[in-house]
Amino acid sequence: MVNKDLLATKLAELDGRIARVRARAPESPQALEEDLDSLDLFAFNLMLSVQICADIASHIITDERWASAQTLREGFARLREHGVIDMPTEAALKQAVGLRNVVAHGYAGIDVALCHTAATRKLGDLERFAQQVSAWAEQRCKPSE
Repeated sequence: MVNKDLLATKLAELDGRIARVRARAPESPQALEEDLDSLDLFAFNLMLSVQICADIASHIITDERWASAQTLREGFARLREHGVIDMPTEAALKQAVGLRNVVAHGYAGIDVALCHTAATRKLGDLERFAQQVSAWAEQRCKPSE
């Protein structure tokens, strides 16, 4: 059974990271590019937001004793297979893993335009993930009739 306290803590942390990204989102990629310290902080919070989603997926998979996921992307697939998230959310989170990897591992530098797009158009994907996980957990914890 899913550890509800851990899940609640992770979801609250995700909410806070999303709020930080949203609060610091500049109007244009150029504004972000002109302040590299802000870009680093911005990208770091985006990366942590995606990582928290991956951590949530891993905890659910482990707690439910489902077949383990070998990659972050596979973790989101496993959640969809078990009805935790829907297909569009799975696809969005799998795509977000790419941005997380670039930031975490420094692959060829950070794409400022991609970070800006993630912050201005894709945060809803992370929020939808949180809503779907919350709804699933609430349904799972209801007493059987």
